[in-house]
Amino acid sequence: MDRKKICAGLALLFCVACSRPHRVIVASKNFSEQLILGEIIAQHLEKELGQPVTRKLDLGGTLLAHQAILNGQIDLYPEYTGTALTSVLKRPIAANPQTVLSTVRAGYRQWNLEWLDPLGFNNTFAMVIRKQDAVDRKIATLTGAARYSEGWKLGVGYEFVQRPDGLAGLMQTYGLPVKGSVKTMDLGLLYQALEQKQVDMVAANATDGLLSVNPVVALEDDRHYFPPYQAAIVARSPALQEYKGLREALAKLSGRFTTPMMQKLNYQLDGKHRPIRDIAREFLEGGKK
Repeated sequence: MDRKKICAGLALLFCVACSRPHRVIVASKNFSEQLILGEIIAQHLEKELGQPVTRKLDLGGTLLAHQAILNGQIDLYPEYTGTALTSVLKRPIAANPQTVLSTVRAGYRQWNLEWLDPLGFNNTFAMVIRKQDAVDRKIATLTGAARYSEGWKLGVGYEFVQRPDGLAGLMQTYGLPVKGSVKTMDLGLLYQALEQKQVDMVAANATDGLLSVNPVVALEDDRHYFPPYQAAIVARSPALQEYKGLREALAKLSGRFTTPMMQKLNYQLDGKHRPIRDIAREFLEGGKK
């Protein structure tokens, strides 16, 4: 092989190697909680590893993020065990958190992906009512809500009607009495509809920021209908091996969050519209706002 061909081959290899930066690529999906978690992870790694990371936040939905990590376009992102179980692996719903985590860990090994220990909070569904109604009717659980004979004006997001862990199974499990037809709406309108008494129960999420400030109560899912949605970091095994200290740095985030804490972080963005970088920095510094 002559010198020109050797140089051309080396140039090609150099271009391929430069097709992605030689630094950890942190991603997130495209909603508030994911953006906050992605930025927290990125800032944490920059401090722990002593070098910048590449951010690909607001990447898209579950399937886009999953495809990106399969293709090696990103190295890690936060995901939820229940989402991985039902949307990615297409497995049946399960209620036990450890069983679900073990199942998704085993299932993701086929792609050389690892689930780190959970971050500490569970963003499952939450059936929410006004606090005054909970007090007046002495209701704290969904079983208790099922005994309210006058029935509930129920509001849900569009997707909740179709989900395998959504409306139909909820009704079958608890037999909730519903007054009139179920109202479907954008998720961003649920709390407003509850406040304005257009509905008196909504299918929300356990880490919604408004749960930390509004006069509302999330009813206990005492029959454990909703599957666990524990948040955890999913990472490419080659990246964990390639970048010195990456696994150890990420492990420091495991167990660091609680559900009430995540509610407050989400409210900082959705309610107060503060910059994500400031929210992440203050969390890592242990500050409170």
